[in-house]
Amino acid sequence: MDANSKAMYSGVLLVLFLQSVAMAESIIKTLPGFPGDLPFKLETGYVGVDDMDDVQLFYYFIESERNPRDDPLLLWLTGGPGCSAFSGLVYEVGPLLFDYVKSGENLPTFKLNQYSWTKVASMIFLDAPVGTGFSYSRTGEGYDMNDTLSSSQIYTFLRKWLINHPKFQRNQLYISGDSYSGIIIPMVVQEISNGNDAGKEPKMNLQGYTIGNPVTDKFGDFNSRIPFAHRVGVLSDELYEATKISCSGKYVDADPNNAECTNNLKLFTQCSEKLHIAQILEPTCNALSPNPKASKLDQSSLQEINSMDLLLSPPQEPEPWCRVVICLLKILLFIMVWTHGNVQ
Repeated sequence: MDANSKAMYSGVLLVLFLQSVAMAESIIKTLPGFPGDLPFKLETGYVGVDDMDDVQLFYYFIESERNPRDDPLLLWLTGGPGCSAFSGLVYEVGPLLFDYVKSGENLPTFKLNQYSWTKVASMIFLDAPVGTGFSYSRTGEGYDMNDTLSSSQIYTFLRKWLINHPKFQRNQLYISGDSYSGIIIPMVVQEISNGNDAGKEPKMNLQGYTIGNPVTDKFGDFNSRIPFAHRVGVLSDELYEATKISCSGKYVDADPNNAECTNNLKLFTQCSEKLHIAQILEPTCNALSPNPKASKLDQSSLQEINSMDLLLSPPQEPEPWCRVVICLLKILLFIMVWTHGNVQ
């Protein structure tokens, strides 16, 4: 196929792709719980990402508060898989935070996040894979999902979104996220790179990706915890060596018939169960009680507790021993109450 034929063929494919770009979008100027108009541009919408547009992915788009024409464009994927991108918007890097001090009985309220990434970049927060957040499928088959298909659909989303937002096609593009998105993001980046190499339009100005606390590989992530615990002094030399030898250095999916390995792993759990897994310099704590000795969440207590009483409990700064998770349950309840209200 000569150059002219290739160009014509690519043009036909682009026209066919453009015909499938069906988007529903809205500009949101106010949100329940935020006083007055939003001081940033918020757009929400749906993009169909399969052959028949039965799979609809929902997104939140916030323009950079600095210079949207020149600032980077970031696609944010929250982990899980299955955690709504809204959590990234209001708990992590977006322009809003729940105001736990001023929230009232009827509806949680928001305050501005002075450290929002949207101060220097435009951001798309995407509910993916399908079934996450407000994303849905019109067919049951659409929910049959795996990481490879999810990555492909995210790439399709980006292509269609950029076609519908041409002024951002030249902006530097970064794919970002946390937790389980550490599996998805490299695959999406590879899809983009392959698409660019194949001449697919629009060509994306991919610059890189950023991942926080990423999942990378089951064996590598979890098997490394015992050597790490030893190196930071949580595990004694004696127990570490005994565990390494008895388990042959393989601590994930260990042989249950290996009694010595199983016993050593139980001892390791006893050594580490009172440490906070996200910050080992601090003890774990119970989300229902400011008691540092309570190390596990009692599910029966969780069912009995009055969620509104917890929401309206006196606001306070987290104690040093429980800075990371003392408000975990309260945080989850805030987002549940807000999203179950009249916010759509």
